[in-house]
Amino acid sequence: MPQTEPWEYSLYVPNDPRAVPICRRTLRLILTMHGLVRLVDTAELLAAELVGNAVTHTKGPAALRVRWADGVLRIGAWDADPQPPEPPAHLPGVLEEEDGRGLALVRACSDVWGWQPLSRFGNRGKYVWCELGGGQRGVTRRAS
Repeated sequence: MPQTEPWEYSLYVPNDPRAVPICRRTLRLILTMHGLVRLVDTAELLAAELVGNAVTHTKGPAALRVRWADGVLRIGAWDADPQPPEPPAHLPGVLEEEDGRGLALVRACSDVWGWQPLSRFGNRGKYVWCELGGGQRGVTRRAS
């Protein structure tokens, strides 16, 4: 049975492609322990795309952030690059491309996604996130 109390986890990772499967496995364990097995497969895909983008397109460290509140799972990736993510194309439009499918998959598989710039302790960066369970599939928001 899923836990109804809110919870949040952060996993900080180096800029290393091996961080992606580590984040996927950690997320699987978190969701399983909280009784959210039904979300594992989609959540793993989304986390892999978000963290993969963070370690592929930036030079600094990254973090996977996962939060459960009010029946909504938010998955996000922080990175040190303040540049906004490229807006995702619709998935059919990028199927033939070598790359660029990540955010299109996030858009297609999540209920809502967005990004926000971050500045903390003199460090700049961004947080790209998506949600499962909110019922607003395909809506894009930029959180403040």
